[in-house]
Amino acid sequence: MEDNQNQDLNKNSDSPENSEENIHMLKEVPENELINLATSWTALPFGERRQKFAALPRTEAEDLFLSLTVHDQAELISEFAALEKRSWVRLLAPDDVADIIQELGIDSREEILSLLDPQTRREVTALLAYAEDNAGGLMSSRYARLRPEMTVDEAISYLRIQAKTQVETIYYAYVLDNNQVLLGVASFRELFAANPTKLVRDIMKADVIKIPVNLDQEQIGRIFSQQNLMALPVINDDGQMQGIVTFDDVSSAIQEETTEDIQKLGAVETLDAPYLKVSLFELIRKRAGWLGILFIGEMFTASAMGFFQSEIERAVVLALFIPLIISSGGNSGSQASTLIIRAMALGEVRTRDWWRVLSRELLSGIALGTFLGTLGIIRIMLWPNKESQYGPHYFYVALTVAISILGVVLWGTICGSMLPFVLKRLDLDPATASAPGVATIVDVTGLVIYFTVASVVLKGLIL
Repeated sequence: MEDNQNQDLNKNSDSPENSEENIHMLKEVPENELINLATSWTALPFGERRQKFAALPRTEAEDLFLSLTVHDQAELISEFAALEKRSWVRLLAPDDVADIIQELGIDSREEILSLLDPQTRREVTALLAYAEDNAGGLMSSRYARLRPEMTVDEAISYLRIQAKTQVETIYYAYVLDNNQVLLGVASFRELFAANPTKLVRDIMKADVIKIPVNLDQEQIGRIFSQQNLMALPVINDDGQMQGIVTFDDVSSAIQEETTEDIQKLGAVETLDAPYLKVSLFELIRKRAGWLGILFIGEMFTASAMGFFQSEIERAVVLALFIPLIISSGGNSGSQASTLIIRAMALGEVRTRDWWRVLSRELLSGIALGTFLGTLGIIRIMLWPNKESQYGPHYFYVALTVAISILGVVLWGTICGSMLPFVLKRLDLDPATASAPGVATIVDVTGLVIYFTVASVVLKGLIL
């Protein structure tokens, strides 16, 4: 009986259906684990991440490693032993290795370079000579290249060889002369569709969109979005090809730039790591500086109120509308600054357009101020027991509030829209004109506008 059971068990385990199912399950478990690990990677403590990464099979570990951000890759590499570190660094393309070195800092430069083969070391050293946020720092020096005198058949054969040497992309092949000057570009599709005996120079496109090595990453991202390209050739001052920047290269850089701008808009110093990885002390330090500056700025609000203390004592009703007045100005200024900063980032507005922006914002400020001022009058005039709450001159109080709102909103809109231009002119980041900063400026000046209007409208009535 026992022998029969063993035979049945062996028969079941050897059946084709059961065997295929087991193989499928063995393949799926690591894949699911890899997906779950990649999804939850940033939320895990570093020790747990390191432990789970070490437990992965080599193939899955490579897939995960290549999908991580530069920050996470650098964090892992810094913990590896020398031999293990060499294995993982050599898995990366030269431009990615350069990013790792820039992330780890200058102290790691010689150590990382010593782990590379001579050719890759030369390529990485050349890339490190450029600023990391320029085309030279983003580009890859491994790209498909052709000679103009090649036939299409020779070009395709040559591209097959280059594809095995880990070029960044094979979709575009760049045609260079003997001095490495860029002559044109041919897509893989165009090569396959052409007559095999035709010369490359006859099918290439000579009108190539190219970028200089010192072009900023924001401008590169703008070109990608406008031209719908997968890669852009990078040239030096002599027109010689230096490398290519792919959309993947610039997209992560643009994401970092956008994150930095958003943080500045919120009056926060740029975080150097994902939120959950930043220490509590560092998080407080990054926020405390701007909060302290804004706090000092708001102290002038108290000074302004002290200057108008006699008016407040004689007309206490004016104090009721202070939050309404200053918040209207701050909100309108924040709106204007956000719109202009974003328009500058997208290239929709340039420094020379300041006059056009000012004229538009003047009209917008007057329209918005009139709208909000009208709401203020309606609110006071329709309020129950308005005479007992606002006094017998409630209509003039409403008029004071309406005129003040118009003035404060107009002033806030002008400040919010023009401050980014001023900062740009001073070679500062326009995102520094953050919403809290504009609101602080408008809070102080808004009080001056409010009490000045009140002293004119209510003079001889309650003042």
